This record gives sequence, C-alpha cells and structure tokens, in this order.
Amino acid sequence: MNIKRTTENRFSGPRADFSRLIAFGLAVIAGSAAWAAEPKSAAMTPAAAPAAPVTAPAPVAPAESKVGSDYIIGPGDTLQVFVWRNPELTVTVPVRPDGKISTPLVEDMIAVGKTPSQLARDVEKVLGEYVRSPQINVIVTQPMAAFSQVKIIGQVAHPQSIAYREGLTVLDAVLAVGGLGPFAAGNRAKVMRVENGKQRELKVKLSALVNGGDMKQNIPLHPGDVIVVPESRF
Repeated sequence: MNIKRTTENRFSGPRADFSRLIAFGLAVIAGSAAWAAEPKSAAMTPAAAPAAPVTAPAPVAPAESKVGSDYIIGPGDTLQVFVWRNPELTVTVPVRPDGKISTPLVEDMIAVGKTPSQLARDVEKVLGEYVRSPQINVIVTQPMAAFSQVKIIGQVAHPQSIAYREGLTVLDAVLAVGGLGPFAAGNRAKVMRVENGKQRELKVKLSALVNGGDMKQNIPLHPGDVIVVPESRF
C-alpha cells in the first residue's frame, strides 16, 4: 500500500505538469518545421510583380524655324535635325566652331555654308545606310552665326548685332536698338550688303522713316547686312 502511494506521487504533481509542457513545446516546434519544409501551393505563394511595360520613345514635334529657306548655316547656330517616324534619332545640336555637327549614326557632317534643306539631303544620304528611306528636316532654332546677324552701328541708342529673321526690315532693326541717337544724320544712313562676293551700298532715309512715316524707306534686310547711321554735321 505504501509502495503504490509512493509511485503515484512520483508521476503526479508539479513535475509531471512541467514534463507535459516540455513535450507539447517540442511537438509544436516539430510541426512548424514540417510545415516549412512542405512545398507551397500556387495559391499560397505571393504573385510575382508584373514586368514594367516597355514604352516607345515619346513623339517629337518639329521645332519652329527662325529663318528663311535660303538661310546659310554658320558656326554657333543651333539646329534641330528632325527624323520623321524616328524620334530616337531626332536631336537638337549646335554647329561647332569647326563647322560640323554630329547626330546619332551621322558623325562630323559639315553644316557651315549649306542651307537647311541642303544639309537635310546630305544627312539623308548617310542615314540611308541604317534607316530605310529616311525623311529629314533641318530646322534652325537659334540663328547665332555672323552670317545670320544684322549689325546696326553709328548714331543709334545701342549699337549692336541682332539675330536675322525672315521678314526683318530696316525699321525693325532700328527699333530693336532703341531708335536713332540725338546726333544721328538719319537721312544719310546706308545699308552695306554683300551680294555675289561684291559689296553694295543702299541709301536709306531713316529720319524720314522713323519721324515722318515714309514707309518707302522700310526696305527688307538680308542676313549679314550692316546699317550705318552717320553723325550729323553742325
């Protein structure tokens, strides 16, 4: 009777509860390891992130030309070489001091001395080796070359060079430099122009134009013209 009681006391009480707790913990750990080792179903696996869509280059619109079709390109000008249906080849580039430009697939193309359309045809010939039937426009967006400027010197408010644009007239140029100076002999002004390698002198009565509204004196200007306004004689 005493032996039985001693045995029951050994397997009951706080020590027995502690043993059961350890056994339960080991079972939980084993179950978790087994679950982690099992292959996961597609429903339980997070969906892969969708691939980023491939977008085509954004279309590029041709720029607005600042010059006429007979404009002669010079160093310092900024050109847009616009390639139709190929926006990745359309670029805006400066004309380098050596007179050349470089665009994708066309390197060191001479630009100085050509009109925009002549340069476009030359670029098409080279680009045609890589692109089927390329159609190119060359647009002068910033005419900065000496070839594209008009100079106003002498008795004006602010003698300077201004950028030539198509349709520029004598009155436009005089207003751009602040008008005639207080000692100007406006009616003895002249426009110096080079045509076919020879210098030509055009007389223009600026005082009659500016003060009297004589629009016959408002002659159109050409790139490279120089307006000379002499000082009046007292």
